[in-house]
Amino acid sequence: MVISLENISKFYNGNQVLKNIALTIEDNDRIGLIGINGCGKSTLLKIITGREEPETQPEPYIARIAITKGTTIGFLEQNSGLDRSSTIIEEMRSVFSELLKISERLRELEKLMAESTEQDGHNEAAAAEYAQKTAYFEANDGYLINVNITKVLNGMGFPPETYGRVISTLSGGEKTRLALAKLLLENPKLLILDEPTNHLDFTTIMWLEDYLQDYKGALLIVSHDRYFLDKLTTSTCEIERGNLKRYKGNYSAFAVQKQADVTRQLKEYEAQQEEIAKLQEFVDKNLARASTSNMAKSRIKKLEAMEIIEKPVLYEKSAKIKFEYDLTPPIDLLTVKNIDVSVGSGTDRKTLVDSLSFEVKRGEKLGIIGSNGIGKSTLLKIIQRKLPCSHGLIEWTKNVRISYFDQENAQLDLRKTVMDEVHSRYRTMSDREIRSLLGCVRLVGENVFKQVGVISGGERAKLCFAIMMLERGNVLILDEPTNHLDIDTKEVLEQALCEFDGTIIFVSHDRYLLNKLATRIIEITENSVESYKGGFDDYLAAKHKKEAAEQQLIELEKQEKAKQLAEEKNVKAYRTKEQRAADAKKRNRIKELENDIAQFEREMEIIQQELADPNVCSDYQLMQEKCAALEDMKKLCSDCEEEWLTLSEELG
Repeated sequence: MVISLENISKFYNGNQVLKNIALTIEDNDRIGLIGINGCGKSTLLKIITGREEPETQPEPYIARIAITKGTTIGFLEQNSGLDRSSTIIEEMRSVFSELLKISERLRELEKLMAESTEQDGHNEAAAAEYAQKTAYFEANDGYLINVNITKVLNGMGFPPETYGRVISTLSGGEKTRLALAKLLLENPKLLILDEPTNHLDFTTIMWLEDYLQDYKGALLIVSHDRYFLDKLTTSTCEIERGNLKRYKGNYSAFAVQKQADVTRQLKEYEAQQEEIAKLQEFVDKNLARASTSNMAKSRIKKLEAMEIIEKPVLYEKSAKIKFEYDLTPPIDLLTVKNIDVSVGSGTDRKTLVDSLSFEVKRGEKLGIIGSNGIGKSTLLKIIQRKLPCSHGLIEWTKNVRISYFDQENAQLDLRKTVMDEVHSRYRTMSDREIRSLLGCVRLVGENVFKQVGVISGGERAKLCFAIMMLERGNVLILDEPTNHLDIDTKEVLEQALCEFDGTIIFVSHDRYLLNKLATRIIEITENSVESYKGGFDDYLAAKHKKEAAEQQLIELEKQEKAKQLAEEKNVKAYRTKEQRAADAKKRNRIKELENDIAQFEREMEIIQQELADPNVCSDYQLMQEKCAALEDMKKLCSDCEEEWLTLSEELG
């Protein structure tokens, strides 16, 4: 066990967000923590990490948090990052400060032992300390410090040329990625990640998934990235109405179990409500009658003793989004030929992609992917002619009506209220009609009178979807539409997009959405544009197949080259009998040397094991003899290796 929680409750402004939650995390658990925005996920994480305290309650509801001795907890908060005056490499090396100090001490001890004499008495103590510290250094992978740092930094998108950058000069996303890299190097026993895939591109996310699959500790992950959860988690904890329930399996398994739970609970709720209605009806009719009063009272007692079943949160009630259109355009919808994707202007103009071409047919669901900064969002604006391109052709067919979702919500006036934002676009709509529309996307209550600038990112996205429903576009252009949405709303949006029989062109890092919605994926890189049929899994399979074919071609080229070299050796000039005899003698000597080297290595290993023996370390004379024997053995082995190398080169 890593940590155990019992009776964890929390109130905010009189509202109970967590109700007597219990959770046990074992050593190798892989837990996904989910729930709608504001359900208390972040609060629970802060309580686990000691940043907040649970409510004080009387028996039998006393809060208990038990953490196994020696447990280390690493926590990546959402949108948090490092902000230091140190460089990237300095910050990463600080993780291994203890091992680096031991390394320095080992160098000092080596120097001390080399300079020590039998009379001064330092050698015995130094040798013992050296053996102890060497064993600890090796056991904690001290010799792999630089290898591990390079592996994690490269995986998180920091190549060697960035190691000297000062952290305070990095962007917000880079600081978050670096914070995650440092956590991975710290290797805590419990790693807690709150939305870890924010600010990561596909390559980095997939590297992180592979890395975490081999992680030795426990994982607790809060994420709206369902593909990420499916890949890593083996159990799912949902917080709903303040209660936590744990399900076996990843997110997809949870979704099936949850739907079954809701169906069962709804039946039980409806049956109980029917029973309550019958009991109450009997009470109302018979309580006042003397002849039936006792029977009515018994039913009152039954009602009072009844454990009321809560009505489940119905999935379909979370939001109602439906996109419809009036005009149907021709089949050949969009042609893009040899356009450039550039940012900036004048001398600062930078070309991201020089020549890009593709076509879109009516009814296609085209997903556009590529690394961060490659120009995907810019491309969406260019094909709508919101931004210029210096060359190429963009041709839309007739009867096209575009409805556009901008991930920055730039089309919204942040100073207007939610109601006014809709009313200013559709002045003939009544307040009641607008509130009904907003209710469909779960913008209700006082939120509709708030300024657009103060509502959350998820609520602004929902407002945009409400406006898009009114626009009735037959082409939906979407830029990261699932950002900021909770999982329930994502699934409602996905369902609406899948049911939409018009055309969709969308940019997304949401692999779950790409898998479910896309009928074709375009990947943009600096040097090419590749098209793949199907969703994200089909794209990955095609990529792997292509990479395997390329690797096979490389191997075939290597084999062909080796064959050619062998043939060249076979057609070398005629060698005399004496030359062949000399070569045979060299080959025999090489075999002898290989046996000698193997024997020397075995003997050196035995001596090194003896040097770590406390009995040897405590005997100065014996220690000196063993060290001298080891040095002699190293010299003999080195001489053999040099002779082996010389003879091997002569034989070619």
